[in-house]
Amino acid sequence: MNTCNELLGREEFNPIVVFLLSLVTCGLYFIYYQYCMGKVIVEIELARSLHPYDNLPIVSLLFSLFGLSIVVDGIHQHELNKFYPKQA
Repeated sequence: MNTCNELLGREEFNPIVVFLLSLVTCGLYFIYYQYCMGKVIVEIELARSLHPYDNLPIVSLLFSLFGLSIVVDGIHQHELNKFYPKQA
């Protein structure tokens, strides 16, 4: 979340709010958060002239609905790693 906020230049996600709302809504808000994170990653990729995976928000939503949020987190991390240079 902090990386996305940093790359956007604004606070889009607050980890404490996401955690509390996810608890209160029995995980429904977390599914919505996964969708929003996918949208934000696509937005960042477009802003940096990278070729985005346009279906990332929908894939994030569907995987989360089927209880595969850990897979979605891995996909998001993979997409965010594109913004940082690889060290030799």
